[in-house]
Amino acid sequence: MREEGLLAGPTLPEEEAFEVGLRPRELSEFVGQEALKDRLSILIEAAQGRGEPLDHVLFSGPPGLGKTTLAAILANTMGAQFRITSGPALERPGDLAAVITNLDRGDVLFIDEIHRLPRTVEEVLYPAIEDFALDLVVGKGPAARSIRLDLPRFTLVGATTRVGRVSSPLRDRFGVIDRLDYYPPEDLQKIVERTAAILEVDVTDAGAALIATRSRGTPRIANRLLRRVRDYAVVRSDGRIDEPTADLGLKTFEVDDAGLDRVDRAILSAIIEKFNGGPVGLTTLAIAVGEEPESVEDAYEPFLLQRGFLKRTPRGRVATETAYRHFGIIPPEPGQGSLL
Repeated sequence: MREEGLLAGPTLPEEEAFEVGLRPRELSEFVGQEALKDRLSILIEAAQGRGEPLDHVLFSGPPGLGKTTLAAILANTMGAQFRITSGPALERPGDLAAVITNLDRGDVLFIDEIHRLPRTVEEVLYPAIEDFALDLVVGKGPAARSIRLDLPRFTLVGATTRVGRVSSPLRDRFGVIDRLDYYPPEDLQKIVERTAAILEVDVTDAGAALIATRSRGTPRIANRLLRRVRDYAVVRSDGRIDEPTADLGLKTFEVDDAGLDRVDRAILSAIIEKFNGGPVGLTTLAIAVGEEPESVEDAYEPFLLQRGFLKRTPRGRVATETAYRHFGIIPPEPGQGSLL
């Protein structure tokens, strides 16, 4: 049976539409990632000074940290149109051609999950972003011929959760490659308070701080938790989110004191109880908790690794002493079922 997790679960279409209304439109409104923002401001000012479009940018980092938002801010600041697509949506070279032939000079094309571009599409993208030309094959068989279409100078912004899976030829064509890191609680608290103001939610400093500490360092999760706690406060309380209300609301939605949700606990519990603490392979672990291996690796493992609940070894995933103690279980002695 598939587990459902509140924190690192997939983003639903209605949630994506909701997030669009919360996204800042200027770098000055974007909370956190100060060093990255400083570098981007230099990039923008330099491009504006030359009267040229921005150089191509590749953002990497875990989901929900603001890669799409930053791409939209770049477009807005440059006064350019913002076009969005994704690697899996571009199945054939013709799909890419249909997108880029409709771009105007200076437009920002955002490709999410760019590491999932098919190789045939990626090869068409190379001259498009390097020479601003599109090579097309017209006709079939002996009568086929290649034609080159000139493209206006545009900016490609790619986003990936797995920068190592972006091929070297593609990665080398980006002028700027930067990574977004998890946010500290103080930045997440500011984000919670900003979202609460937009939604007209009454939240105290302590209530916002508690939500922030359980948000896995991720703004998208912070906003998701705020909405769920808001629902709890309206139905079970007076609508105001203070620290006790936030704590009760999060516990109702099965987010514990360490910021783990149901799937996080299912992953750790499976390693400890079903596989004697590990090591266990990713595919086997994913089957045990009813998730896709990619979801476990991309959405859940980064936080569990960062917080010291999980270790990766050459033989598989291993639960740490911290994971055992989180469940109130005495860790085994070294060599008795867990590689600690």
